[in-house]
Amino acid sequence: MTSMIFANSQTAIPLQSDLSYALINEQISLQFNGLDNQLIDDHFPVLQFPTQIEDDARILGDGFQMLAQTGGQLNAPQDIGRCPDNNASYRLYPAQAEKRFYNYLVIEETVGFTLFGFTSCQRFAGYFEIQQHQAGINIMAFIDGEHTQTQDWRSKQMESITVIKGTVLADVYADYSAKIELQHPRRPGVTVDAPIGWCSWYAYYAQVTEQHILDNVDVMCASQSELEWVLLDDGYQAFMGDWLTPSDKFPHGIKSLLQSIKARGKKPAIWLAPFIAQAESDVFKQHPDWFIRHANDDLLKAEDITYGGWRCTPWYILDTSNVEVQAHLTAVVRTMQQEWGVELFKLDANYWGSLRGQRLQKGITGVEAYRLGMQAIIDGAGDALVLGCNAPMWPSLGLVDAMRVSDDVERRPERFEQIAKEAFNRSWQHRQLWQIDPDCITLTSLVDQSTDQDNYEFHRDVILATGGLALSGDPLPALTEFAKHTWTKLLTRQRLSQESAQFQSLANNHSILQLAQQYQLHCLFNYADSEAVEHTLVADSPVMWRDLWTGEALYPRPTSTLTVNLDAGLSSRAIIMSAVS
Repeated sequence: MTSMIFANSQTAIPLQSDLSYALINEQISLQFNGLDNQLIDDHFPVLQFPTQIEDDARILGDGFQMLAQTGGQLNAPQDIGRCPDNNASYRLYPAQAEKRFYNYLVIEETVGFTLFGFTSCQRFAGYFEIQQHQAGINIMAFIDGEHTQTQDWRSKQMESITVIKGTVLADVYADYSAKIELQHPRRPGVTVDAPIGWCSWYAYYAQVTEQHILDNVDVMCASQSELEWVLLDDGYQAFMGDWLTPSDKFPHGIKSLLQSIKARGKKPAIWLAPFIAQAESDVFKQHPDWFIRHANDDLLKAEDITYGGWRCTPWYILDTSNVEVQAHLTAVVRTMQQEWGVELFKLDANYWGSLRGQRLQKGITGVEAYRLGMQAIIDGAGDALVLGCNAPMWPSLGLVDAMRVSDDVERRPERFEQIAKEAFNRSWQHRQLWQIDPDCITLTSLVDQSTDQDNYEFHRDVILATGGLALSGDPLPALTEFAKHTWTKLLTRQRLSQESAQFQSLANNHSILQLAQQYQLHCLFNYADSEAVEHTLVADSPVMWRDLWTGEALYPRPTSTLTVNLDAGLSSRAIIMSAVS
């Protein structure tokens, strides 16, 4: 087999004689052309990329599911999220196996950046491994064939891969986004203004009641009028799976509540976990044949093969290869959209829709089944926005308007830091693949969940830099003056720019955002293990530098450079650079 060479001089070596490889427009497409029936396992090597990499090069690899990312350095990789794909809970691959970098792998060296990435995910997840040898390093690309047999495939087309090099990180990501869009066109909602509003979960969790919602809407209408969206999160339903049946905490029903929200000039949104059901639900009791099974025909519980879920377990998984299940999902969502008035759907636990198991359609992968289920939901959603959460990342390409990119927020510094790293690493995806959701903004302590003021200040700077969806997670009747002031500034930022600030390095210490022709936002970050550091900000001509939150001038007169110190540990600054007329 003949090696292929990208325009940037990167060599790619084909590894399978039964695949055809075509390098077109700087993407290598893969197609199975073998005559024999083959079983394609979860570790199917397709390409080898020989390279030389600095030992201390920074790396960033994505995970199959939202809660997994890998950072650090080539010689010292570090898991970023709580739930790596190979940990004891998720078990996507063995803990002792080589680290897998799903979707894409970015390498930062002295001379610039190299991105190895899958540009499609129609049927198979793809990932990379870093393999060291005496002559250098091989970046290996693999397909997860999910142990399917080629004779059962509906198509012989597999996935596509690219390699991009550049000296500016934002430019590398922009090129990658453009290549992905050729394979997975963006949904219309990707480029609308990001939703701004309130979500019930982090104020009341599953104990949310009808009165809670009404009390918060009262505040939104009286003193927080710029908060448009009201997201009714988990806790309204009788059982997981019975999304149209309310719990007794909503005595007037969900339809009536959402219509009253709409009548007061706000936009109703709702949460559901469309691909799971608990045993007590009517959908499970009435349709046990709708659910994924083991090879021995026993019903599959999520906990059998992965994390079992956060409440109301065990979870059973709908078989979205079944047209009856697809029709059911479409009907539920269409009822919510057309009869209840829902304008945004937050779809949670999406990862579980991609689990592998025995489905009605033989040979279908979990990725394919998930995409069929998502399309069924889209068919019912009409012009409502679709937000993915706890999702398989690349299998969701082209299927959501917005995507949660970080773990659940908690009012404590460790989680604020974790969310910052997760959101910053994926902020390049904002308004390119989907709108990013860095999770809710929590600035007010609860009785059983609180932290210090400086940690809330770090959190608000993270949200300021990332942009994306802006949903308060606090009980609005209890908002502090600090929280109200923060919201005033955040809303101004959103009006001036819908973009995410751009980082210049995978270190995620300094991001820049052009807010308007005369204003530029600089956000600086230190993390828990960081020493005190000095940043020098530079402008092309003398400008004024001010603290964004206080308006204080950081230098008495215009200057083209400004030195800013950050304390050791978790700390941040938000600085506005304004041109002098």
